[in-house]
Amino acid sequence: MTMRILVFSFGFILLFQPLLAQDRAAIERQFQSWLQETIWPRAKAKGVTRETMQAALSGVTLDWKLPDLVPPGSARNTPKVQKQAEFGSPGRYFNPGSVQGATSAGRKMARRHAATLAAVEAETGVPARIILAIWGRESGYGQVPIRHDAFRVLSTKAFMSTRADYFTAELVAALQIAEAGHQPARQMKSSWAGALGQPQFMPSNYLSYAADGNGDGAADIWGSPEDTIASIGNYLMKHGWVTARDWGFEVVVPQNVSCALEGPDQGRPIQDWVEMGIRRVSGKPFPAHELRGDGYLMMPAGRHGPAFLVTPNFYVLKEYNKSDLYALFVGHVGDRIQYGIGDFNGAWGKVGGLYRSDIAKMQQALEQKGHDVGGVDGLPGFKTRRSIGRWQETLGIEQTCFPDALMKTSLAP
Repeated sequence: MTMRILVFSFGFILLFQPLLAQDRAAIERQFQSWLQETIWPRAKAKGVTRETMQAALSGVTLDWKLPDLVPPGSARNTPKVQKQAEFGSPGRYFNPGSVQGATSAGRKMARRHAATLAAVEAETGVPARIILAIWGRESGYGQVPIRHDAFRVLSTKAFMSTRADYFTAELVAALQIAEAGHQPARQMKSSWAGALGQPQFMPSNYLSYAADGNGDGAADIWGSPEDTIASIGNYLMKHGWVTARDWGFEVVVPQNVSCALEGPDQGRPIQDWVEMGIRRVSGKPFPAHELRGDGYLMMPAGRHGPAFLVTPNFYVLKEYNKSDLYALFVGHVGDRIQYGIGDFNGAWGKVGGLYRSDIAKMQQALEQKGHDVGGVDGLPGFKTRRSIGRWQETLGIEQTCFPDALMKTSLAP
């Protein structure tokens, strides 16, 4: 009986594989038609010539290995493993190897490109250390190979991804880049997500923010460190970087200051935070000009990790990457490069280990109690963290502002 099942299963696989191949072949034909019927008119309207379109997309096939694909005729499906993924401690983002590697290489780059960094800082107001930290995070200062064919990635995602409209616009933007001669079409390399070059700009961002840092009339973010530095500085400047303000400070938050005060919508002058008892971990006073400016409490692990007062520039960093931890990594590595500081003073507690589905159930329970958790996604962002703190306050228990295993039964039984 077992042998029959095995034979039947093997036969089914043999029969099913050609069907899959036929399905893929049909979808590939749809893809080629879609390029001509959908992409070509949009590209032409943006000034792209048929020659450029042909050079960029002739012979390009779908990349079936990319994530989040929804082939024509199939339903969007969220993998079960994604729902059950374990949420790790925020501290994992700051593993010593990544932090120290970005710091030591960043110091070398600071010396090697001192003149360019100084010129870009003077022009944009963005500190050299911040530009360096982003460059390091995005491409290891240009040392991380970027091997994907940009047009294959972008066209695949535009044709059959969960964000098809977004990637369609990015594909057309990439064709505009090739049309303008910024980069030959067949040499345009990207990440698996379609981000270009050393600063990892999406094509539309390249068109808006790429800059010439070496005066040769081009903006080569693939091969030129000078152009990469200038482009990152230009991006942050145009997203509102406030000259002369820092990104933020690690602080000590006394127990009498609620962790539920976290968030960009609860800012107040840093002087007010000082009067509440918040102080810098270094023991130094806040600079006088910072005291007058707004600061925002940021506690990525609630009471289980380091705490920060961040400035509006922190949220400019989030325009580069929406993650709080990304912006914190950039600010921290930048400070290490320039000031030689060490690790965070506050220790990351033993948090994490919950499934995202567990956190999602907590978020649903908090929403039912009237809290705004920022969406039920299984990720404890600042709205979820402070909602936990407010719920804990109503119970008269210690505020931690972070999910833990004990809450699974008390909050979402």
